[in-house]
Amino acid sequence: MRARLALASVGLQPGCDLELREVALKAKPPELLEASDKGTVPVLVLPDGGVLVESLAIMGWALEQADPQGWLAGWSAPEVALITELIAENDGPFKHHLDCFKYPDRFGNAGLAERPAHRAAALAILRAWSERLQRGGWLLGDRPCLADWALLPFVRQFRLADPEGFDAAADLGSLQAWLARFLASPELAAVMADPWTDRSPWRSPGWMYHLALRPEWASARRDGVYARSTRGRSLEEVGFIHLSAAHQLAATAARFYGDVPAGELLLLTIDPQGLAAAGRPVRQEPAPGSGELFPHLYGSLPLQAVLLAQPFSP
Repeated sequence: MRARLALASVGLQPGCDLELREVALKAKPPELLEASDKGTVPVLVLPDGGVLVESLAIMGWALEQADPQGWLAGWSAPEVALITELIAENDGPFKHHLDCFKYPDRFGNAGLAERPAHRAAALAILRAWSERLQRGGWLLGDRPCLADWALLPFVRQFRLADPEGFDAAADLGSLQAWLARFLASPELAAVMADPWTDRSPWRSPGWMYHLALRPEWASARRDGVYARSTRGRSLEEVGFIHLSAAHQLAATAARFYGDVPAGELLLLTIDPQGLAAAGRPVRQEPAPGSGELFPHLYGSLPLQAVLLAQPFSP
């Protein structure tokens, strides 16, 4: 979120100034892993081929292009040092306690037992920030700086983990007002709306795809094998399963599945390496009447090669 806030603050917009690729982290596209072996988001691939893999680095890059709202411009050297210190406290101890409080299951058997202690430690940090906010409404005075925008998304996460507890917490009045102002801000509203928040995972040219009817996919998961060629035709009848490349999906869906009710058509995202590991050959062959090459899978579709199965949207 804070990377989006910074990019939007300097006037950059998806579709105009940058290409936004939303990904599902349980099915990381090869292009993401090629750009960053860390495999987390956000990742910003720069025009010169450089890669930034941390949200704070992306914020810094954006402000190097422009800083129309004065997130860093106009602050003294001691103030910039304080901004850096506050962000370090957020990205270090506060985020650690936030993660342990919000996701206790990630930390084994001790996670739930230690959750109250992590909440208390996070609240102690928040109370110190709240005291600072009393002086002018923002962390460094009467106008927001980079630290405000860098910390607010994490404070929002903390509240979302326990809204009633956060709202009832003592000695947080200034911080609660600060967060409320952020939640109602046009800056947040802008990056929580399209084009910033299209939740459809980007379709990688490195993968293959198959459109399946929901009941047929449910049967495949129950039986352990998928053997439908296309709508109304089985693998046994046709001899192969029709697949598509990313750029072919819209036309395929319109031609063969245009009357399927919303939510009943699923897009299966298929890893070619999974097909190869299962010994399933794929051939690029021309479609009758057009000559356009489509991938055809010879053999049943191994369920382990399906990375995602999600409702299809054009």
